[in-house]
Amino acid sequence: MGDTLANFVYVFLWVYLLLLFAYILTSWIRLPYRPWLNRVQRFLYDVCDPYLRIFRRFLPPLGPLDLSPMVAIFVLLIVQNVLVSLLERL
Repeated sequence: MGDTLANFVYVFLWVYLLLLFAYILTSWIRLPYRPWLNRVQRFLYDVCDPYLRIFRRFLPPLGPLDLSPMVAIFVLLIVQNVLVSLLERL
């Protein structure tokens, strides 16, 4: 049971990490307007922005540079390692 739950948490957080990377890349690159691309960008915004807002409250932007995604990814990796380690011990 612990291994199965640990694998689920690991994969879930890994997928969320990939969504964060996709959100970051689409925010840097100006994509042409297509209805399906707009839906994908909107989905990424709806999924990733609430998590990133937590870090944007504490980290002020340094001009055009936003460090909150980097800190958010780092925290997500730490949480992933801690949770998976705890769940594997069950």
